[in-house]
Parts: sequence; C-alpha cells; structure tokens
Amino acid sequence: MTDEEAVLTRRHLEYIAERTKGDDPFLIELKQAADKADIPHIWISPAQASFMQIILKLHGAKSVIEVGTLAGYSAICMARALPEGGRVRTIELEDKHADFAEEWIAKSDVAGKVEVLRGAGTDVLPKLEVGSADACFLDADKANYPTYLDECLRIMPVGGLVMADNALGFGRILTAPADDPGVSAVRRFNDYMAAKKNVHGVIAPVGDGCWVGVKEA
Repeated sequence: MTDEEAVLTRRHLEYIAERTKGDDPFLIELKQAADKADIPHIWISPAQASFMQIILKLHGAKSVIEVGTLAGYSAICMARALPEGGRVRTIELEDKHADFAEEWIAKSDVAGKVEVLRGAGTDVLPKLEVGSADACFLDADKANYPTYLDECLRIMPVGGLVMADNALGFGRILTAPADDPGVSAVRRFNDYMAAKKNVHGVIAPVGDGCWVGVKEA
C-alpha cells in the first residue's frame, strides 16, 4: 500500500457516512429549527453520533457529562444510548443555546434523561461530585479542553470513558498555520491527551476526529 492509498480522504469519510445510520425525522427537524434560530451549524455528524452511541453502549455508561450543549443534538443522541435511568448532564454557557436545547430536549423521547446545566464549564464542573458520572464528552471551547478533561477525570472512576470532539482541528490539524488560535488549541490538547499517564486513548477518524479514551489507575 502506498502512502497515497493509505490516506483517509474526505471521500472516505463520506463513504463511511453513507453507510451509517442517519438522523431520524426528529433530529432533522431539530437541525432545521436551529438554523432558523441562528444556532451555529457545528454539531457532530450523524456518523459520529452513531459511533459514540455504540461506544457508550459497549461501555455500559449510565451517566454522561457533556461540555458544550449547543442545540442539544449530541446530548439527545447520547441519552438514547443509555439504559433506563441513565442521564446526560450537559453544560452550556450561552443562554440562547441553553433555551433552545431545553425546548427540544423536552420534545424528545429522552426528555427525562437530559439536564442542561447553565454556566461555563470551568465553573460548573468543579461543583460536580466525584463518582457522579462514568463518561464524558468534550465539545466546547478548545482552549479549555485540558481543564475540562482534568475535571472529568476527577469526577469519573477508573474505567471512565472519555470522548472529545474536533481532534482533527476542523480538518486543518496538519495544515493550519501555527498562529491559528482554534487549531493551535486543538494541537495542544491532542498532545496533552496523548501524554496523560492515566488515560489510554486514541483518535478515531470519524467526523472531525473523536478522541476516545479510558481512565486508568
């Protein structure tokens, strides 16, 4: 296999997406409403949602912390993968986004499984009790990813599941200049995550790259 043949191109990702379960009518309607409400169109892809649902099911997760709610799309998708009594606590800084997410979560089939916590992740996470979650998903401001990670590792037990979005830096992880603030923050987090002694992780090439890791002793 040549280097050129081994490269994962955008067409490869489209091929994967075409063969993965897509959004149901409710999620399609949610996205359409979010567009009309001027909510940024930056949620995870349906393929990544399916990937995360499978990982959560395999892990047997019951309680998830999400940092970055936006429209509530990923929170709803994750909640659907949890067993009866499972819950997703999703943290959102912007009131407009939190209001929209709460409205649509209330309409969803997992209304009783999702709670929106308002505020900055750096303020909310330290208030959460140790042992109150067994999985986390980071999808907010990239500069604070290391802080979010450390707080989630404090909260979760050994064996806790870590997921983090945008590991491929919006598709520009290898090409963006060093002074690009967003991609530079992702690069720093990727190095930080890779160096963590108590996390066994890997970047899965789905969506914009999704870190998946397990907390070790």
